[in-house]
Amino acid sequence: MPEISRFLGIIISMNYNDHAPPHFHARYGDDQAIIEIQTLHREELLEDWRLARASAPLKRIAPLA
Repeated sequence: MPEISRFLGIIISMNYNDHAPPHFHARYGDDQAIIEIQTLHREELLEDWRLARASAPLKRIAPLA
């Protein structure tokens, strides 16, 4: 699963050819969550979703400061 960001021990990733709706996976230790992108209104995440669907390299997103 391609990693697009990492901060405070949380790993953010997306799967290629994953199911709709557009979403990303967040992992922290043994815990994981799936977060729907539309609820966040984040253009960077939507762009990575489109790239993942096209099996193109994903763009890294800067960690939170």
